[in-house]
Amino acid sequence: MEKMEEILARFEEKAKEAQKNRRLAQEPNNSANNSKGAHAQLLPDRHPNRDFFVADILDWALKDDRHTMEHPMFSLSKKPDRKIRHYEHNGSTVTVEPSVRGMATIWDKDILIYAISQLVEAINRGRADINRKIRMTAYDLLVATNRSSGGRAYDLLADAFKRLAGTRINTDIKTNGVRQRMGFGLIDSWEIVEKSPNEGRMVALNVTLSEWLYNAVVGGEVLTLNRDYFRLDGGLERRLYELARKHCGHQAKWVIGMELLHKKSGSQSTLIKFRELVKRAERSDALPDYRIKYNLDGDQVIFYTKDPKALALSAMHS
Repeated sequence: MEKMEEILARFEEKAKEAQKNRRLAQEPNNSANNSKGAHAQLLPDRHPNRDFFVADILDWALKDDRHTMEHPMFSLSKKPDRKIRHYEHNGSTVTVEPSVRGMATIWDKDILIYAISQLVEAINRGRADINRKIRMTAYDLLVATNRSSGGRAYDLLADAFKRLAGTRINTDIKTNGVRQRMGFGLIDSWEIVEKSPNEGRMVALNVTLSEWLYNAVVGGEVLTLNRDYFRLDGGLERRLYELARKHCGHQAKWVIGMELLHKKSGSQSTLIKFRELVKRAERSDALPDYRIKYNLDGDQVIFYTKDPKALALSAMHS
């Protein structure tokens, strides 16, 4: 019988031979790599420059474009709204034409905010694959926007994409110095590129933003939002926060007449009903970063920052 020393020596010799073969196979100029039966090698990356941007950044700040924050382009109701809207203010005009599914809602806008946030963060990090065609994961989108991730949530998400694509915008508002002279959707298109083999729900999808919105993003025409924005359930509360963030910003306060606020909000309530809704929002004090105060004498609404430092500086200079 073989001695134990001989067996160990034989195994050691085979191990050295295998290691040598692996090293030779990894050498790019070795003739063995070109011979039939050589070890398989990784194929080259044939598509280093993809025609889409992958929304895969985990640590990002919430961003929104300044133009949809300024002008009413979304329905504040969860009921289908098929009314054509026309808005004019300070020389800017916006016409919103819903599809048969209804006008895109302010909750549908969460998708755009998620996409904008990912793009802005990618630009800040110097990524070279920025594109208005974005590949995103449905689950990540639901979690990031503080939504349920149950089965029905995916159906509601699909409905949101359909309304965003179907709602048509006509406006003379420039983004990044470019004026769109034709109607466009809030998104150009969307498609499911991967489904779960078990439930059949969407897993990955491609979304193509409109050139109008994409130009605003690459032009830096965005503002940072508080992440608690996604925790606001009411459509009017979301819209009031947008307007406060756009106009009050980091100032101590912003004053606006009730009638103009009604117009800028896009609310379809009567002015009398709208006034009561704003008073209700004042009592609930649920807006992130801002506090609402109704002034009866001038029929005005005052938005105050909740930042004590800004308030203190304002008081010192008043």
